[in-house]
Amino acid sequence: MLEQRIDDKRFLRLIRKWLKAGILEKDGKVIHPITGTPQGGIVSPVLANIYLHYALDLWFEIVVKKPRERGKGAANLWRYADDFVAAFEYREDAERFYRELPKRLSQFKLELSMEKTQIVAFSRFPESQGASFDFLGFEFRWDDSRNGKKIVKLRTSRKKFRRSLENFTEWSRENRSTPIRKLLVNLNRKLRGYYNYFGVIGNYERLRKFFRQAMGILKKWLNRRSQRRSFNWKTFWAMLNRHKIERPRITERPEGQQRREGQQRLQFSY
Repeated sequence: MLEQRIDDKRFLRLIRKWLKAGILEKDGKVIHPITGTPQGGIVSPVLANIYLHYALDLWFEIVVKKPRERGKGAANLWRYADDFVAAFEYREDAERFYRELPKRLSQFKLELSMEKTQIVAFSRFPESQGASFDFLGFEFRWDDSRNGKKIVKLRTSRKKFRRSLENFTEWSRENRSTPIRKLLVNLNRKLRGYYNYFGVIGNYERLRKFFRQAMGILKKWLNRRSQRRSFNWKTFWAMLNRHKIERPRITERPEGQQRREGQQRLQFSY
């Protein structure tokens, strides 16, 4: 696959060496993988992305989307790393793709995770009312806009929400002895990163819920720094306000605003 685009033999040789590189375990042992990219290797995500481009993306564009030969309606694919969603206008096209996808991947020695794969009727029409699916940590669902139109809205998936709280609990437990100023600086970084990813339009309630529960977890572990209780709710919130802890906020900008800002940057560059 790489040789179709790369002529540099030394560069290709370097990648072959990288594929054969061993994995250093915590106990000092080195494991040499028989196939695939090294788990955790720096080059692995790039090579995996290239591999799936040929195994899945091109096949979908050239073969699956051919309306005259393969199906009757529109079809689209959205992929990020090894997670993807395929959308079809007609159910029979989706079912055909569902049957043929494992066969296609098996040609590249890949397996589909069947427990994570399903066909969902997802449209604005009443027959699929209440249907949703998870993708990249978000739950996609149909809802009404302010104007009463049906639109797709995103909110943090339940699974990702629970996992984020579990990770925050572990972080709070491990860092409860860190000096307060340093801990709160790191807390702001964590919250800022969380809002930058999950701060999409329509997801404010989940952001607020995460913030309230996360602060409850932090207060609990800070009070375990010693046998003497350090904070009640009043003193805890006063400390957060004093150090200007990041509050829940939507970071996604409306599409029209993004377009205007892009035009302004283009004019400024001229």
